[in-house]
Amino acid sequence: MNRVGIGYDIHELKKGRPLILGGVQIPHEVGLDGHSDADVLLHAIIDALLGAAALPDIGSYFPPGDPATKNISSLKMLEKAADELGKQGFRIVNIDAVVIAEAPKLSPHRDQIRQTIAAALKLPLTAVSIKGKTNEGLDSIGRGEAIAVYAVASIEK
Repeated sequence: MNRVGIGYDIHELKKGRPLILGGVQIPHEVGLDGHSDADVLLHAIIDALLGAAALPDIGSYFPPGDPATKNISSLKMLEKAADELGKQGFRIVNIDAVVIAEAPKLSPHRDQIRQTIAAALKLPLTAVSIKGKTNEGLDSIGRGEAIAVYAVASIEK
């Protein structure tokens, strides 16, 4: 049985926060705001994985505002999602994600991000695709106020 899930997330950019994408800290003057480390890329991937398996969304496993998850690494959240899929007998086939941001440029960090995600999910590097796009100056993303991600996950049983 093959299944596909889609995930989406958006986080506001804020001074005084580190910018973490795909488990990698990226040098930038602002970071993503959120209860956890606010890794918008991993959050979208987590929801895509959980959705593919028809499991509850990320907020069910990691409720916003829960003191136990304050500043938690999203890599730990990703590993938990993968464990939940494994309990249901699913295996992750591949991940494809689009990061939408005006800055910083994703290309210098793409390989490290892919390697980090592949290692966390125990996947070959060829099973993880990450692309960067801008919003051409439109809306909050285009004004540099937020970063959004769309992710798709394929799983099989």
